[in-house]
Amino acid sequence: MTKPKGIQEFARYLRTETTGGLILLAATAIALLWANSPAAGGYRALRDLTLGPHVLHLDLSVGDWAKDGLLALFFFVAGLELKRELVVGELSRFKQAVLPVVAALGGMIVPALLALTVAWGSPGIDRAWAIPVATDIAFALGVLALTGSNLPGSARIFLLSLAVVDDLGAIILIAVLFTASFNLVAAAVAVAALALYALLQHLRVRSAWLYVPLAVITWVAVHSAGVHATIAGVALGLLTRVRPDPDEEEAPAIRLEHRLQPWSAAVAVPLFALFAAGIELDAHSLAEVFTTAVPLAVVTGLVVGKAVGILGASALAVALRLGERPRGMGWRDLAALSLLGGVGFTVSLLIAELALPSGPSDRAKAAVLLASAIASLAAAVLLLRRNRVHGAAGGSGAA
Repeated sequence: MTKPKGIQEFARYLRTETTGGLILLAATAIALLWANSPAAGGYRALRDLTLGPHVLHLDLSVGDWAKDGLLALFFFVAGLELKRELVVGELSRFKQAVLPVVAALGGMIVPALLALTVAWGSPGIDRAWAIPVATDIAFALGVLALTGSNLPGSARIFLLSLAVVDDLGAIILIAVLFTASFNLVAAAVAVAALALYALLQHLRVRSAWLYVPLAVITWVAVHSAGVHATIAGVALGLLTRVRPDPDEEEAPAIRLEHRLQPWSAAVAVPLFALFAAGIELDAHSLAEVFTTAVPLAVVTGLVVGKAVGILGASALAVALRLGERPRGMGWRDLAALSLLGGVGFTVSLLIAELALPSGPSDRAKAAVLLASAIASLAAAVLLLRRNRVHGAAGGSGAA
């Protein structure tokens, strides 16, 4: 059944990066205002309200449902995007694929090393070093869409590919660092459910009545196994078919991405931000970001480490002829995008929650928000300059 035109247009509007970034920013602002208002008690009560059955450890707080449940949808869409790019997109060409992958690795390793250097020996840094490794897809692409409309399309593809690989790496870190206990039976159920999903994709089964319960079973099994439940979303996305059959207008991955991306952008990620970003901010807590080792390490890792790691790894890959610079882009364009990689936000907030207890976690979250603001503003200034150059040159202003 065809959706009404108004609903289709609204969904298309929600699929734009600008809209997703603005909704995410609005949710963050609401969280901060709410958590620092006279109604802060109501915010904390709602965030900590427990819902769900005790069986299979599903009696989670509202904040945990947002973190474990809604973000699984976000990572499912990210997995679909990564699979599409790897199989039929820009990353299907080896030399085009190498650069964002190497850049993502540089953008993970350098921030982690910087964070460890800045906060070496401080309590919590043994896990908090992972906080600045992630790049927020929605927010970073939103800033690019707002400030870099004249840049070549390869800029968006490079940033998207880098951010998706980056977040996949962050999810692997979450699985390794934050799996306290491991249930072999639940893990076996998860593997079996994923295998069945892959088989149904191979057999060209298209019924949502099979896939939706199977996705829920996979999520519950991964959660019960002790692994962070967002892993289920990435795994299901990577197993979804991206090449259409002759009788199909769109492949399942493309169809699902179009249907679910608006829900991810308008519901899943903003609700996570609403319950994750609600920290108490005052002059003292902001000062602690720059006077306490771990928050300072997070800021340094995101603002400095990301830019140096992404640009440095890209330059090394091109110099060694392992990868090619994106079409139509110069090193100044890549420098601006490298700064934009410092917008950690969603996944960095998630890792901060997982890595640290409540007090230090709030300071680390404040550091993530502050660093993301600094990185996005600095990148926006550079992107606006590059945007004018490309506009004046008719889109060929790479230099």
